[in-house]
Order: sequence, then structure tokens, then C-alpha cells
Amino acid sequence: MNASFGIDHPLLATNDIETLRRHLISLGFNMTAVGKHPWGTSTSLAMFEGCLLEIMGIYDASLIDEVPAGDFRFGRHVYEHLQQREGVALTALHSTDSKNDAEQASRLGFHVEGHLEFGRHVKLPDGTTDQTKTTLALLPDYTFPRMSLFLCQQHRPELIYVPQWLEHSNTVNGICGVNMVADAQYHQILMDRFSGLYSNCQSIAGGFQCQTANGLLSVLDAVSFEKTIAHLPKAMRGEKLPFVAGMDFSVSEPEILVKHLEQSGVNFHELANGYALALPELTANTTFRFFKTSSLLH
Repeated sequence: MNASFGIDHPLLATNDIETLRRHLISLGFNMTAVGKHPWGTSTSLAMFEGCLLEIMGIYDASLIDEVPAGDFRFGRHVYEHLQQREGVALTALHSTDSKNDAEQASRLGFHVEGHLEFGRHVKLPDGTTDQTKTTLALLPDYTFPRMSLFLCQQHRPELIYVPQWLEHSNTVNGICGVNMVADAQYHQILMDRFSGLYSNCQSIAGGFQCQTANGLLSVLDAVSFEKTIAHLPKAMRGEKLPFVAGMDFSVSEPEILVKHLEQSGVNFHELANGYALALPELTANTTFRFFKTSSLLH
């Protein structure tokens, strides 16, 4: 089970949510129907125990300034990033108490812009309906916008982590890592920042990594990322500021995952201890890797 400040979900912003959703379904992910937020964004989820995969698009650009949290407008943030390229626009960290967690983040030097509360109607497998309640604490980074974070607290987790919804035919069962790219000049700044949240950050070749309550958070320079993880999509090459470039997933039965990948026709290759999709452009400029366990070392 996840805990506060563990990886909850990088938010993959896409210009075509329906196409990306169909692609993920073809890979064996159990994706929810596309829903809508009041700030103009559309969303579809693949849920795991304590974390999730979320893809997001814009369904109504006239709403992107609705429901602000302080000076932060969630819809506009996603919209403006999509004007540049597809990719992770900001990353959610798990929260068990968004108020106290936000106060802790503030003490550690993170800027807390405000909170958003919302819910959505859900129909449960037994046919009953109910409504979720979620609180977000927004931690925008105005220096490195694509490194912006938010804390995500599910007040009614029993309506999110429903056993039937956690079953994915590819046997993926969670997120076990997020891979970021940053020029070496920014490594110490980011190391100091994340070291406040995580006590076990350590240097690795080309950058550093931190163990969170749910997976590894890794920061590498572009050369090291391409040497150890994957080639960067054309849209990301030469990007000056830090950004999220990859997600790692844990999978219980890799041989079943491989069957799904083969049937989908997607290009992939085998790693020393897992598999990686070869065309991140098909997953919103984000490299997907899959590992038998959640233990990763670059």
C-alpha cells in the first residue's frame, strides 16, 4: 500500500485521449471510460493498489481557468503544456492527509498554491452508485514547470481501489518508478529538493535516485537517460528545463505481458530484467518499462 509522498501518478497529457486510451487497452490495461473535470480536462485511468496511470486531454478550452487554486489553474497548466508537446505535465504524489502533507512540503521549501476538492460518480461492480471525494494540494514549480507536483488524497479509497478495477489482463499491478531528465547543472537543486521528502537519495551514474514509499524517483542527464533507459522522442530533444520522460511498472507475469505486447503489434525490446516499449511517441512521449518486481537499479 502506498504512503504519503510515494509516487501516485504522473499525469500524461495528450492531444488525443481516445486514441491513447485505445492503445493502452490494446496493451492490456483496464482503462476507465473517459470522464470530465470542471476545469476543462478529460481523463481516463488505469487503477492499481495505491496508485494509478492517468491520461488527460482538453475537452473544452473555454473552461481551463475555472476552479483555480490560488493562482494555479489546473486546466490551463495542462493546456499550456500541450501547446508545446505531449508528455507528463505534472506528477501526483500520494497523500494520506493532504492538509498535513502540504504543510510538511511547505516547511521543506515547496510552494503550496492551494487545494482543490472534487468528486465523481462511480458505478460499482455490484450495480450500486456512489461518489468519490478527492483533495489535491497543488505544488507548482514556476522555475521548472514540468516538475510541478501535487498531493492526491482519496478520502474514499474503497471507491477507487475496487478489486475488479485493479485487474489488468497484462498483469501490471502498479507503478514502480518515475524517470526524469535534467541537465547536470540542475541536479544539486533537485537533489536538495527531493532529499527533504525522501531520506535515502543517492548518487548514481549520470544523476541520482530516491526511494519513495512507492517506487524509485530517478533524475538523469539526457545522455545517461538515453544510454540506460531509452532514446528521447524528437519533441524532447534539446529541451532546456527538467521534465519527466519515463514511467516504470511492476508486472506479476511478464510472459502474459509479452503476449499482449505482441498481439498489439507494438515495438518493444527485452531488458536485463524486464521490457520496454520502443516508441514513446505512442504513449504521450513517455517511455514505458515493465519489471517483474518493483526493485529497480539503473
